[in-house]
Amino acid sequence: MATESGARPRKAGAFDIRLIIALLIGVYGVILTVMGAAFTSDEEIKKAADVNINLWAGIGMLVVAALFIIWAKARPLVVPAEPESDDTAAAAAE
Repeated sequence: MATESGARPRKAGAFDIRLIIALLIGVYGVILTVMGAAFTSDEEIKKAADVNINLWAGIGMLVVAALFIIWAKARPLVVPAEPESDDTAAAAAE
């Protein structure tokens, strides 16, 4: 198998699972934050021991989503330029 001397590893980018998880948690966090801030009645808050649980859970989810994004940007995944074949894997193991 011929190798290119100019082949360089690249970042995973949008396919990094941490960014996908951050997007999902972030969307739910925004929904819960809006529901908690604008659409929660005093009666519902009293049922939850005087805690606006939607608001606090939404804020918590937004913080977690931000941490996932920071993690993905601080330590990006690097995809190798050339996939490892059985021959190179066996040679590396020796």
